[in-house]
Formats: sequence, C-alpha cells, structure tokens
Amino acid sequence: MRFSQVLCGTASAVVLAGLGATSVAQAQEADVQTVDSIIVTAQKREQNLQDVPVVVTAVGAKLLQDTGVKDIKDLTILTPGLTVTSTSSEASTTARVRGVGTVGDNPGLESSVGVVIDGVYRPRNGVGFGDLGEMERIEVLKGPQGTLFGKNTSAGVINVVTKEPEFGFGANAEVTMGNYDAKGVAASVTGPLMGDKLAGRLYVAARERDGYNDVIVGNGPSSRKQDADQNFYTVRGQLLFVPDDQATFRVIADYSRRDENCCGAVQIRTGPTAGILGLVSGGTALAPTANPFDRVAYSNRGAPAKIEDKGVSLQGDIDLPIGTLTSISAIRQWRTDNGQDGDFTTADITYRNKDGSNYSQFTTYSQELRLAGKSDKFDWMFGAFLADERLENRSNFLFGNQYEQYLGRLLSRSAANPAGVANFIALLLNRAPNTSFTPGQGLYDRYNQRATTVALFTNDTWHVTDAFEITAGLRYTAEKKELSTFQTNSDGGVGCGTALSPAGQARIAGIVGAALTPTIIGNLCLPWANPLFNGRGTDQERTDKEWSGTLKASYRFSPEVFTYASFARGYKGGGFNLDRTQSSNGLPSGGSGVTPIYDTSFPAEFVDSYELGMKNTLFNRTVLFNVSLFQQKFTDFQLNTFLGTSFVVRSIPEVTSKGVDADFMWFTPVRGLVVQSGFTYADTKYGKQPIPNDPGNALALLPGSNLSLAPKYSGSASVTYETPVGDNLKARFNIGAKYSSEYNTGSDLFPPKVQKAYTVVNGRVALGRDDDRWTVELWGQNLLNEKYMQVAFNGPLQGSSGLSATQNTYNAALDTITYNAFLGAPRTYGVTLRSKF
Repeated sequence: MRFSQVLCGTASAVVLAGLGATSVAQAQEADVQTVDSIIVTAQKREQNLQDVPVVVTAVGAKLLQDTGVKDIKDLTILTPGLTVTSTSSEASTTARVRGVGTVGDNPGLESSVGVVIDGVYRPRNGVGFGDLGEMERIEVLKGPQGTLFGKNTSAGVINVVTKEPEFGFGANAEVTMGNYDAKGVAASVTGPLMGDKLAGRLYVAARERDGYNDVIVGNGPSSRKQDADQNFYTVRGQLLFVPDDQATFRVIADYSRRDENCCGAVQIRTGPTAGILGLVSGGTALAPTANPFDRVAYSNRGAPAKIEDKGVSLQGDIDLPIGTLTSISAIRQWRTDNGQDGDFTTADITYRNKDGSNYSQFTTYSQELRLAGKSDKFDWMFGAFLADERLENRSNFLFGNQYEQYLGRLLSRSAANPAGVANFIALLLNRAPNTSFTPGQGLYDRYNQRATTVALFTNDTWHVTDAFEITAGLRYTAEKKELSTFQTNSDGGVGCGTALSPAGQARIAGIVGAALTPTIIGNLCLPWANPLFNGRGTDQERTDKEWSGTLKASYRFSPEVFTYASFARGYKGGGFNLDRTQSSNGLPSGGSGVTPIYDTSFPAEFVDSYELGMKNTLFNRTVLFNVSLFQQKFTDFQLNTFLGTSFVVRSIPEVTSKGVDADFMWFTPVRGLVVQSGFTYADTKYGKQPIPNDPGNALALLPGSNLSLAPKYSGSASVTYETPVGDNLKARFNIGAKYSSEYNTGSDLFPPKVQKAYTVVNGRVALGRDDDRWTVELWGQNLLNEKYMQVAFNGPLQGSSGLSATQNTYNAALDTITYNAFLGAPRTYGVTLRSKF
C-alpha cells in the first residue's frame, strides 16, 4: 500500500481551497473538471476540501508557477486576508492572517503565523522569503492550529510542501531574464537510484537582480548606488527510501545563501530637522521634498545583508497494525548578518556595522511523532512535539562621525537659532568636541536564549452518522525559556556618565535651566549611550504550561451542502524583549528616568476563535462557493513597536477580529477555462482599554482603532485558460489580482503612515509543446505599477509627533517627524524559458 501511494500520489489534484486560488492544472492533467478533484491535508489526512471543517487555502504547483509565486510574500496575491511585509531586512518578514501577526525586527518574539516547510516548523517568518524550490502546494490555514501542527501558533499556519523524489526519471530546467537586469537559472533532476527502493531529487537555483531603489550616498563610506537588489543561490537534495509496502523514509537537506543590500528607506514626508541634517552632512542629507515613488534612498552607510539557511530532516511513515506512525526529525540553522544606516540619511549619525558583531542565529532541533488511524466511526491522531531552539543575538549600534554635532544642534536650536550650536554638547559637558560620543563607539550587546518545548496533542473525529461528525482536539504545551544577557558600551558611556554626575547635572542646569535639564539629560542618555547598561549581565527565566484545543461539529445536509461550527483556543508562548529598554518616568537628580529595565519578559498570547461555515458544491459539481463567519478575541496580544530609540514589547489586553471569508471557483463549460476568486472582510481592532506600561503615551492612538497592516477588505481573482494550438502545441494564460482596502502601516498608528487602497495585478502568457518539452513564458508582476508602502516608520531622532500626552489626541500641526517607508516592489517583467525531460 505504501509503495503504491508514493508512485500514484502525484496524480491527485491538490488545488485551491478556502479563499480564492486553485491549482486547476492538476485537475486538467487528470482530465477531471469538478470540485471532487480538490484534495487537501489540512487535518493531516487526505480529504476532499468540501468535507473539511476548516478555512484553508491550498495552492498547487501549476498555479504557483502561473502566478510567479516563489516565496510567501508572492503568495499574498492568491490569498485574501494574508498580508506579508518586510522592513529593515528581508529576514524581518512578517505574515499576518485576518489582520493579526507579529511585528518584525525583534528576534525575541515568535510568530503569530507559523511557517512549516515539509513538516518542519521554522522559528521565524523570514525563512519563507527566498526561493522555496519545486513546490507541490502551499496551504494557508487560518486560526489556531496547535492540534494539527507541531508548534502552536495563535493566528494561522503557512504550510509549504515541496515535491518529493519520483521513481521515474525526470528533469527540468529554466532560464529567466527580466527588467532591473534580472537573471535566474534553476534546474532539477529526479529518478531512481536503486531500483524501486531508493529515489532522489536535486534542485539548484541562482538568481540576481539590480536594486529597485537608487541610493544617494553623500560622503560615504558606502559607495553602493542601489538598494533592494537580489543575489542568492539555493540547493536542495532529497532521498526517498521505500523498503517495502509498509514504510517510506524521506531525507531532505538544503542550503540557501543571500548576499544582498536591503533595505533602504525613502522619505514619505520630510520634517524640519532636514535642515540640520544637511548642515552637518555638508550637502542634501535626505529628500528635500518627499517623492517616495521616485525610489531614491539617502544612505551613507548602506544596508548590506547576508542570510544563510541550512538544515536536514528525516521523515518516516510506517504502517502498523493500529495505524500509521509518522516521525519527523530535523536540525536547522538560520543566520542573518546585517549592517544598517541607522538614520536613513547621508548624514553620518548612527549605524550598525556588518562586521560579525551584528547578527541573529537560530539553531533548532525538533522532533515530531504522530500516530494516526481510523475505524468505521473514528479517525484519530495522537502526537508529541519536542523542540530545542537556541538563539544567539549579537547587536551593535554605533555613533557616526556627526552624531555629537547633530544631537547638540537639536538640543540647542530655538526659534532665534534654528540651526542650533555645533559644539553645544562639548559646552554642556565641558569636554573636547567629539569625545563625549566618539565616532565608531557605541553599544555591543549579547543575548543567548534557549527555548525548550514539550507538547502532547490529539485531534480526533467521531462519525456520529453518515452526515454528522464531531472533531475534538487538545494540546498541552510546556515551554521554558532561559535568557542570558550581557551589555556593554565600548566607550563606557562617557558622555551620559558625565551628564549624570552631580557636577554634570549642575553644569547643565546652569546653562539651560532646571526645567530643561531632565530633557537634555534624557537625550544625552539614550539607551545606546547609557553607561548604566555597561558591563551589565542578567539572567532571566520563564516557564509556560498551557492547555489549548478545538471543538468542531459538521453536518452534511445534502451532497451539495456541508456546514460546520468550530471553536479553537490558541496559544503563543511568552518571551523576552531583546533590546535595551529604560524607564521614561521623569529625570530627577538621581537619574531614575534612565534606569535600565531589568525584567524584559512579556506573557503568553491567547486567542479564542469561533467559526461558522457553509461549503456549497453546485451545478453538477463544477462550482464551489464557500463562506465562513469568524470571530476571534486575543488577550495579552504581543505588540512589538519602535519608539524612536528602541523596540519595546507591550502586552495589549484585548484584540478582536471578526468578519467573513468567502471563495468561489468555477470549472467553466469552456474546456481549460477556470475562474476563481476570494474575499475577506476582517474588522480587526484593539480593545478600548488604555495600553499598559505606556507612560510616554507613544501608543495612545491604539485603543479602539484597527490594527496596523490590517485591511478591512481584501479580495483576489484569477482567470486561467489553457488551450491546444495546432497539433502539438498549447497556450496558457493567467491573470490574477489582489485588492486591499486602506490600512495604517505603523504600529503606533500615526496618521501619516496610512496606505490608501490599492490593487496589484500579475499576468503570464505561455506557449509550448503539449508534452511540456519546452515552454516560453512572458510574465509581469505588478503590471499596473501600483505604488504602495510595506511599512512606514519615524525617522530616528528626527522630530516629535503631534500626540498630546494628556489628551491622547494627534495634532498634525504639531507633528515635526520625518517619516520613512519601505516600499512594495515596482512593476517587473521578463521572459522565462522552460524545458522538461
């Protein structure tokens, strides 16, 4: 039985389910143009989509190719309700489902939306941004999934299934060329290695592209004139061993490396501090008039990045008398080394140096065991998940050559002297210029975290009658996290230390007055300059032991109508903020306003999710129309936000998300023509309670507002048509579009960060032999060159908001911030030549 499944499994048609995308090509290859061909594995067993009480999008290999999907960010065009964004690095990629996800840039936070590749949980979303290789399908499951997937997640799972080795010889090759001087090659080969017992598959690819953004570097030291380029290669090898009809074993080893420059930011609004930046830089430091979609970034330091992802896994499936035992063992390592222009201007204010002292590295060992079986009345599964994740985080943040002068001018400027005084800090501290904040000095911090997870789970279905089923799932999770921190200032924090001394405070008060002294000292003692962190080592530990689970009831009224209701309790573990944070409550002579916060922990995140769905199979099973209503309530939602000087994690008491998911698919009477579309309405809001631990009211706009990057409306549509041309050719056409309504891109919800509604359109035209021996494809991504932001953020040390600390209101007339943004990709187009043997 096991051997026949391996040989014949690829004939099943795994096509779009859930929200509006479908791999119709597989159904066409099987010459079956009905909804019955849609098979999914959302419950860890093969089922027809219309029998599954779950909202799931499963996009098959052909549609992934037709729409140019190579990573999880590309997947958004096929999936309403899914938003994927990148910020300061492609490693900082975050997926959101129904408006809920984890804000990136802080490795201490796990992902609300988990990424699983070939059964192996990946520690952060950024691993899914790269060439995923030859894919069988990608499934997007919405809502808590802890009883079905190894690592519990609170908002959903993106499950990537790659093509396994085959026992018949086959080979593929492709060459791609496009605008921005894009070039790419990929090749794969599969076939038997030892009769009918051992088969292999090897995939290799390399891609490069010029940057989307032009860069003005000023006086350097960077000479890189482009940003957001692409340069990576990947190799993936697999072995499939089938010793007998009762067992299969699959070994996968892969390695990917990216050496790129990402991500510079453009100005979407330039504030009044631009004059001072220009003065200290000796030229134009940033866009004098913000025209973000000119795609010109200002950066004297650049954003070099190297990302490595490697690992090996072994999956075994063994048929036992009581059921099938599945074991998935994996060892993985993911590392990202980055440099960054910390101020996003040509002025040399702050930067992170890519010299081996600014990186994050995850080394993960995981083991999953599942035993599944079935009888006339029950389908059952019991499992265990073990993981040991070791995180090394090293960070530097350094003073540029003009930091001291810029900060001094900021602190001394007035209406009478808007440029300030160049050597004001030297005057305040009675030190020689550029010795209080010496260029090249700054923070060097180390964080070592170990997280161990032990979980037991079960997911079982009782077939009460032929029409009525009840599914129950339960999970117990025990997690322990241990964090060791050591923080240093390479210059000892001498500038701030001088200011904090009694003599320093008295001198500052004598120059600026007692009323302004706390403000001056607070700016001299920003986290990266604070000597109270220097030489500080801490050890923290937290343990979570939690129950979660699901309960579903489904009833089939007729062969055409299937309904279900479900409840799920989801959980995401707590953790530690891996950044410097300090008190901001006043600044008396004792300096309590700059006291480091020793407890950087945050609690676990929970969600209660309710769904009510109906799946309809109409018109002789050629039309699918599914709709579901959902309501989710998150408690202790983990919000990671940038406050202008550091990242902090706040536990939001309540977040709610409610709405509707709908999808439609039509195998039309015209042979080869398939239409699919999807729609999501998600009203995702913060509760009305004030945000705790927010003394500066930086998050005062959140209560009662929609979450950032959470469009209320999103929809997708795709039309695919394949037709014979002559005796031995065929043509294939695909056009797809994704619409997102207006949403705010900033975690603090400042109004200038709003992205207006937009639509992205992709298209592809292919002509080739009917046996796929060769194919020529013309393709375009973002054909209409839609202009949109991924994430907008405050320019560091560049102005203050118009947010009232007492009334919690925003006054645009008082907002002096320079706002920057990471942009979405522009229009790209090209040609791909494919060959299949």
